[in-house]
Amino acid sequence: MLASRQACREGVQRMAEEPVDVLIVGAGASGGAIAWSLAETRMRIVCMEQGDWVNPSDYPSNSRDWESRAMGEFSISPNRRAKVTDYPINEKNSPIAVANFNGVGGGTILYAGHFPRFHPSDFAVKSLDGVADDWPIDYETLSPFYDENDRMMGVSGLAGDPAYPDKPQVMPPLPLGKSGAKLAEGFNAQGWHWWPSDSAIASEPYEGRDQCINLGACTMGCAQGAKASTDVTYWPAAIRAGVELRTRCRVAEITTGDDGMATGVRYYDADGTEHWQGAHIVIVACNGVGTPRLLLNSAGGAHPDGLANSSGLVGKNLMFHPYASIQGIFPEALDGYRGPGNCIWSQEFYETDRDRGYVRGFTYECTRGRAPVATALTGLFSGRIPFGAGHHAAYRELVNRISGMVAICEDLPEEHNTVTLDPQLKDPDGIPAPKIDYTLSENSRRMLDFAVERGTEVLKAAGATDVMTESPIGVGGWHLMGTTRMGTDPSRSVVNEWGRAHDARNLFIVDGSIFVTSAGVNPTRTIQALALYVADQMKSRLANLFD
Repeated sequence: MLASRQACREGVQRMAEEPVDVLIVGAGASGGAIAWSLAETRMRIVCMEQGDWVNPSDYPSNSRDWESRAMGEFSISPNRRAKVTDYPINEKNSPIAVANFNGVGGGTILYAGHFPRFHPSDFAVKSLDGVADDWPIDYETLSPFYDENDRMMGVSGLAGDPAYPDKPQVMPPLPLGKSGAKLAEGFNAQGWHWWPSDSAIASEPYEGRDQCINLGACTMGCAQGAKASTDVTYWPAAIRAGVELRTRCRVAEITTGDDGMATGVRYYDADGTEHWQGAHIVIVACNGVGTPRLLLNSAGGAHPDGLANSSGLVGKNLMFHPYASIQGIFPEALDGYRGPGNCIWSQEFYETDRDRGYVRGFTYECTRGRAPVATALTGLFSGRIPFGAGHHAAYRELVNRISGMVAICEDLPEEHNTVTLDPQLKDPDGIPAPKIDYTLSENSRRMLDFAVERGTEVLKAAGATDVMTESPIGVGGWHLMGTTRMGTDPSRSVVNEWGRAHDARNLFIVDGSIFVTSAGVNPTRTIQALALYVADQMKSRLANLFD
């Protein structure tokens, strides 16, 4: 194995003198999708990922200490994981901490598989509600790419949701479970919308992946392979089609020529040795924090303020999705942690109603329950479980009896919410770390308060005897969006309506950083649909791609 790795590194050094046709930075949700789609062009495509492959046998769900491992080596926080493949993040000036993962599959390794689409209204927020900006594309433009991505990832869901335009059903929905059925009773009692969640988790065998077996540790990597992380969906297909994936390659800078065009990347291998790889096209897929970090660190020559930053908007308009947690304690035993984390959703309060005191809206993502140790900690920290006498009896009143929801609140773009380069903090190769400056808006605060109030009503209507809330969730920075926004005006956007940088015609961006608005749903399905759309636009323009 060591000899094989050494030969691979020597091969990389030899090939570094040969420009590739396409170089993709990042092997996560969007990097895998665009690599697979472009492979049919027969161009020489290389993807560089600073993390590594993760062996499913190493996932915490294979061992009894899975909850403690989720607080350390498989934590959603790169600052807590602190692996050599991670980069630290200065988030002291933000009430919401960043969650991400570096490795083949990126954030899809640790996501819950909750997989909603944007709504048509999400692309026209300015026109409909007079806030933020409209996207330069619409739902109809992305619809066929949503469909294509659903087939590649394997989506479980139930057709006919009245909250959405018609969309095809790939697999049957995941079972509601006791928790989902109980929460549905609460929504029914209120007369409010609910529907089985769309999930990127296989409800039946699909494309070589087996179905969900209810391990319940979705956010720590799916050892069963039922969850559609891109290391088990897009990447095997892309590699079979000829794409070369190089792991442990930390890209420090995108280099440019005198004409401002990208010429390649400067990167470090696993030994910390510096290399340069030339490329005719560079595609960035590093998420809403990693992408502006890379562009800002690529300043120089024709791009003195950062690559593709003539608008001054690289790193600005960071959007997170503020989350509220509303959890009820029920008199009867429910599913506990067993089963997929998501079961039903409600989009009763998705569209703007100004009588509520805010604009835009949110999705309730209903969850099954808490694991044994998490239940104990919840009880201890909230005073519901005492030390000493009565400890075990109080624990029995909580275990497998907690269920509820999170509210995924739309975050409006604001230029003062930023990602910049930290002047002191560095990653293991000495590259400046990102610094987050983020303030929760008054609109978001009012939306969170409303979501907590209505969610509490649902839980009580479902029979909950006690309700626990957290708003916003402090470790809830799962969704990183908006920092290299898309648009037709180069003075007000970083990339054009098909992902090409205004300032460098051979540079493309395909991750959540190009979002104009955040919507009130998880972004991964839209990130991947956008990546497939950008790939399609590139393929249709190959003869005049840089014009």
